[in-house]
Amino acid sequence: MKSLSALIVVHNEEKQLKKCLQTLKFANEIVVILDKCTDKSKTIAQKFSNKIFQGSWDVEGERRNFGIEKCSGDWILEIDADERIPKKLQKEILSITQNSRSDWHPINVENYFGERVVRYGWGCYIGKSSYAGLFKKNSKIWGLQRVHPKILLTGKKGEILKNKISHFYCKSIFDLFEKLDSYSTARALDLKNNKIDEGLFKNIRRIFSRFWKCFIIRKGYKEKELGLAIAIVAGLYPLLSYLKFKIELSND
Repeated sequence: MKSLSALIVVHNEEKQLKKCLQTLKFANEIVVILDKCTDKSKTIAQKFSNKIFQGSWDVEGERRNFGIEKCSGDWILEIDADERIPKKLQKEILSITQNSRSDWHPINVENYFGERVVRYGWGCYIGKSSYAGLFKKNSKIWGLQRVHPKILLTGKKGEILKNKISHFYCKSIFDLFEKLDSYSTARALDLKNNKIDEGLFKNIRRIFSRFWKCFIIRKGYKEKELGLAIAIVAGLYPLLSYLKFKIELSND
C-alpha cells in the first residue's frame, strides 16, 4: 500500500484551519508547517496531527520545500488553509496514489468568492484554475520567490483529476484588494532582491493584456461586476508591484 502525506503551510489561519484539516483525515499523515503564527493555529493543528513544525520564513518557496522534506508518505497532497477536499475528491486521490504510474497530477480548482462559486475570469496570479497538488516525493521543488514561486516538476505528468478542490479565495471585494496589496508588496521585494527592472511602459501594457486575458479570453464578463473587479486587479498587479519597487525600495 502506498502512503499519503497531506501537507499544509499556515500563517495565522485560525479561522480557516479546522475546516481544512477536517477534510484531510483520509491521509496517512498530516504535516503542518506553522510560519510565524501568533494566533491559535497551533492549538487547532494539534487536534489533527502530531507532525507540526514551527519556523519563520520570508520566502514562500523555502517554507514549502521545508514542508515537503518533512513528509514521509510515498505521495504528497499539498493544500492551503482556505481549501477543502470534498469526499469524491478524497476517494479519487486515494485511488490515484494506489494505481497511478505517473509522478504528479494536476488538480482542478473551484474558486469561491464568499459563498459564491466563480468559474470565469481567474488567472494572471489572481486565483487559480488548477495546480500540481498531488505528487510523489522528490518530484516537486518550489522556487525561491516570495509570491507565486516558480515550480520545478520532474517525472511523468499524470491525468488531471476529475473532481475539484474547493478554494475559498476571497470573502469579499475588500479581501480581493487586500490580496492585491500584499501580493504586490511581496512581488516588489522579489524585484528588488533579484535586481529586476522590467520598465514602466512594459508594466503599463500589462494592465491591458492581463485585463483582456481575464475578462475576455477567460470569460470574466460572465461574472458581471465581479468579473470586472477580478480583471482590474489582475491588470494592476504587475504595475503596482513595479511602482512599489521603484518608489519605495529601489534606494534602500
